[in-house]
Amino acid sequence: MERPAQSTDALHAPSDACPPDAAGFLDAVPSQRAPGPAAAGSGPAGSALAPAESGPAPVESQPAESPPAPAESAPVPVQPVPVQPVPAPEARRRLRPWRLLPTPTGTPFTFGYAVVLAVTSLVTAYADPAVVHSLLQGSSTDVAHLVRTPVLVLVASALWMAGGVASPYALGFLLVLTALERRIGGLRAAGVFLLGHVLATLATELPVGLAVLVGHLPDSSLHRLDYGISFGVAAATGALAGLLPRWLGLPLLVLFGGMLLQSLLAFTDPMTEWGHVMALSVGIATWPTVRRWARSRAAA
Repeated sequence: MERPAQSTDALHAPSDACPPDAAGFLDAVPSQRAPGPAAAGSGPAGSALAPAESGPAPVESQPAESPPAPAESAPVPVQPVPVQPVPAPEARRRLRPWRLLPTPTGTPFTFGYAVVLAVTSLVTAYADPAVVHSLLQGSSTDVAHLVRTPVLVLVASALWMAGGVASPYALGFLLVLTALERRIGGLRAAGVFLLGHVLATLATELPVGLAVLVGHLPDSSLHRLDYGISFGVAAATGALAGLLPRWLGLPLLVLFGGMLLQSLLAFTDPMTEWGHVMALSVGIATWPTVRRWARSRAAA
């Protein structure tokens, strides 16, 4: 069957031509692109296709303001910190002569003991000789007194100095006991002194009693006068030598030991001189103990 022929005008009509009722249909569709100003002002179609507002107008972005630069402040002057000079070890350890002598607060035992010895020395120097002899005889650690009142005479005999303040043991007492007390304390220094005094006294007097008992010595030897601080000073010297540096402790030990050996060889009073050697040995035997005491006192 043949199709009817189409008119030439219909074939040459533009393909995008809208049907007659398309204008009304397009009015209901939102505009996708805003027409240019020329199109908006030309013809009725331009007015019909005016763009509808689809949202708020875009805001033109403004460049972010950079923070204001901080105002330059005036430089604060830096005060130099004074540096305290560190004393050298030699300066810290330099010798302080006043510490060689006893003081009431630093070395109360040595100071109080020295006052007592000074008083008894004045008594022996200026009191009546008969009174002095009676006092010394009653304080003697001879065999007769040791048998009857051992504790009393062991303490009382240490309150007198043979030879008084002019004795070399007087100066030795001050220097040695002060140095020992500063290192181990007053009670411990008194213990070392008393240990040497008691042990050396017993070691020299008991053989005398045995010799009298077997008849080698006369009965008068039981009442021989024996008093003084020399045994205690010898023991304290031996103990102190173990606390001092070797360059100082060893010469002290050699010097004091040589003096005792010289007196022993002189054989003027062998029992007493042997007692000094024994007391020095007692002091040396206390080295482990006094060193431990000194370390604990330094750490406290």
